[in-house]
Parts: sequence; C-alpha cells; structure tokens
Amino acid sequence: MGLSCFRDPVLSGTRRGLFSLVLCARIPDMKAELRRPRLQDAPAIQRLINSFADQGEMLPRSLSEVYENLRDYLIAEEDGELVGCCALHVMWEDLAEVKSLAVREDHRRTGIGQQLVRACLEEARTLGVPRVFLLTYIPDFFRRFGFCQVEKAGLPQKVWMECVRCPRFPDCGEVGMVLDLE
Repeated sequence: MGLSCFRDPVLSGTRRGLFSLVLCARIPDMKAELRRPRLQDAPAIQRLINSFADQGEMLPRSLSEVYENLRDYLIAEEDGELVGCCALHVMWEDLAEVKSLAVREDHRRTGIGQQLVRACLEEARTLGVPRVFLLTYIPDFFRRFGFCQVEKAGLPQKVWMECVRCPRFPDCGEVGMVLDLE
C-alpha cells in the first residue's frame, strides 16, 4: 500500500505567514507521489495532455498555456517520471474548474486519477470555493466524487472562455458536471 502526500504552501492568518497543507491518502499499490510542478515539468505535462488530445479525449494545451497555468496543476510522479496531472482553475469568487486530468495509460486504474481529483477538491475547499465544475467524456468517473450532470449552457464562463476555441465547438460531446462543496 502506497502513501501519497501533497504538500502545498497556503497563506494563513498566523504570524508565521505560511504553513504546509498536507493531504495524504493510502491507495493500494500506488507508488506515485503528488506534488506541485516545477518549471521543468511543464513540457512533460503538455506531452501527457496532448497525447490524449491527439486521441480526441481532451482539449490540447500549448506549452505557453501550461506555463501560464502551472500553479493550477498537481502532478503525480513515480520514480522521477510524470504519470498524471490535474488542475484546479479558479474562475470567479464562487466557481472553479477541475481540468486537464490525465493519467498515463500504463498507470490507469491505480488510483492516481482519484487521488489527483481528491487533492484538487480539497484545495477548492481550502480556498473557500463553493462550487466546482468540469467538462468530461467520462462522467461515471466523476459521479463517484458527487459531481452531478448539468447542461453546458449553465456554465457560461466555461463556454466563452475555452470552449469557443475548441475545434469541436459547439458539438464536442463532453458532459458538464458540477459539485457543490458547501
């Protein structure tokens, strides 16, 4: 049984200023560690995401997009190699998006995707975000976390910010889902 820990500096109201938020979970046979990416991880994140985009399973990301949003990402690393990633992007005071969940094919069904999503949801709770949404081709995976399906038209911020850039817009087939954290 592996232990995965995610340490993130979080601004606090204490005199010390910064403390570490530690999220740990035991997942059978999982050897990967979750952490924040470093600059040198950006190309590997882009390659992983775009390997799924090439199969039509995700929206592709340019390297500049990954760098610009690097602080939104968490990565799963095993033996020094990137095996998964996921991002939490704050959209507004009451809304954030879980996006770019990708786990290498040879590491699927090991709990890495679940751990990445759980860490993003915990971060959203820590930030005080009351609602999280996502677009996905695999809604059953996200139902486990309590996400409910909604019409994409109910997510106007998302539709106009990224969806209009998608080559499949407006008929991509992704399902909109939301989770209320409060």
